[in-house]
Amino acid sequence: MKAGGVALTVLMLVASNLFMTFAWYWHLRLQKPGGSTWPIAAIVVVSWLIALVEYSIAVPANRLGASAGMNVAQLKIIQEVVTVTVFVPFMLLFMGEKWRWDYLWAFLCMVGAVYFVNRSRL
Repeated sequence: MKAGGVALTVLMLVASNLFMTFAWYWHLRLQKPGGSTWPIAAIVVVSWLIALVEYSIAVPANRLGASAGMNVAQLKIIQEVVTVTVFVPFMLLFMGEKWRWDYLWAFLCMVGAVYFVNRSRL
């Protein structure tokens, strides 16, 4: 595996996941008792536009990772770890959720998944 390609892939996946997390969840912060003041069609369109940016980063990231020698399982497991790594701070800082230790345990399980999907190459 090419280390530079893997590192750039991970950085790109982090960037893409930031956009996807916002695309999926930003509108929940707007909700007020009784529902959002935005029509659902507007929320979908804005979310889709944010997701378009995510796809513009994620697809090249996966192609770069594959060309650096990563297989599909490795790319997917790394993406899942990135998802949790991005989502937990988003959930705590942007959405105002409370910390639970279960988040750490879930993350450590995912780190284990990264190990197992890559151990044949270690």
